[in-house]
Amino acid sequence: MPDTTQPIVDFLVQFTAALGIKATVGVEQTANGPRLNIAGEEAELLVRHRGEPLKALQHVVDMAYGRSLPDDQRVFVDALEYRKGKDVELTQMAKLIAEKVKQSGVDQQLGPLNPYERRLVHIAVAEVPGVTTESIGDAFSKTVHISLRK
Repeated sequence: MPDTTQPIVDFLVQFTAALGIKATVGVEQTANGPRLNIAGEEAELLVRHRGEPLKALQHVVDMAYGRSLPDDQRVFVDALEYRKGKDVELTQMAKLIAEKVKQSGVDQQLGPLNPYERRLVHIAVAEVPGVTTESIGDAFSKTVHISLRK
């Protein structure tokens, strides 16, 4: 089976070099797809401004390589494991809010979130029995509505 992540790694190496950033790209295979982490002292540039440059890079990689992976896998681009920590926080918050909805019966909303963040919330809330999620909005950033399952 060919390595589907190598072209993405090559792109990220060329991208960081074009920015003048000395960095390395590590690959971690996860159940949801490869997680590519850009490391090196200068990679901090990508996590400035609440990670906006990293979010933009994720979007470019999704557009260019998103459909090249098998079985609905997704590519996750990270720098200095910034998103990994944010992902854990968002997942924990989503589960906490889902439990609150389950106990109180009062719907809650989380967002606005980009598609990647919404996917994390949907997956996390799916682990809490008795509640459901729905994305609301018509823009790139939508709100996730968490409610009791009817």
